[in-house]
Amino acid sequence: MRIGVGAAVVLLIAALATAVVVSAIGGQATHQVITPGGGPSPGGAAGGGAAGVAATPGAAATGGNPTDPASAPGAIIFVHVLGAVRRPGLFQLGVGARVMDAVAAAGGLTETADPAGTNLARRLSDGEQLYLPQVGEVPAGPPPASGGAGAAGGAASGQKVNLNTATVAELDTLPRIGPLMAQRIIDYREANGPFAGVDDLRSVTGIGDKTFEGLKDLVTV
Repeated sequence: MRIGVGAAVVLLIAALATAVVVSAIGGQATHQVITPGGGPSPGGAAGGGAAGVAATPGAAATGGNPTDPASAPGAIIFVHVLGAVRRPGLFQLGVGARVMDAVAAAGGLTETADPAGTNLARRLSDGEQLYLPQVGEVPAGPPPASGGAGAAGGAASGQKVNLNTATVAELDTLPRIGPLMAQRIIDYREANGPFAGVDDLRSVTGIGDKTFEGLKDLVTV
């Protein structure tokens, strides 16, 4: 009889211990379930969310939250990088990126690049085309003296060009008149004297009716 009672007590203790272990394992498994981007899991929603944020600080952005500034359309910009870089092309950068970021995305400057010709600290804007010059390259801008002076005092400024005083550079600002034709006009003037009228321009070799029609309102004597 005492043996039967003792065996019963041992079985009871073993059953209680088994129940405690099963309960502990079940509770632990419930709180380790992490479902980022999904619905809350029973007993583990709060714990799972906290674990996801701690492990991946950018989880809110990558999860596609429409209210997160990082996932808004304005969070990225596109920049077209050309010139003295190793990999010219179109690059996607973050808002607030600077020229140096675009250069890095394009593989860096080449050996012939001129860093002094570009402000590497300048902020970029969406849709911008960025050109990195090479050493000795003339930056884009007004044309050299061959045409710049004429533009200031000739047809480009709205003033008529005087056929009797104009230089090659000034005549070069006229439509259909290049440096060679401009020199012909001056040669004709020097050989035949000052132009008596605008119609005398027809006598210059190479100036036909179409060219004259485009010039007659832009020149004077």
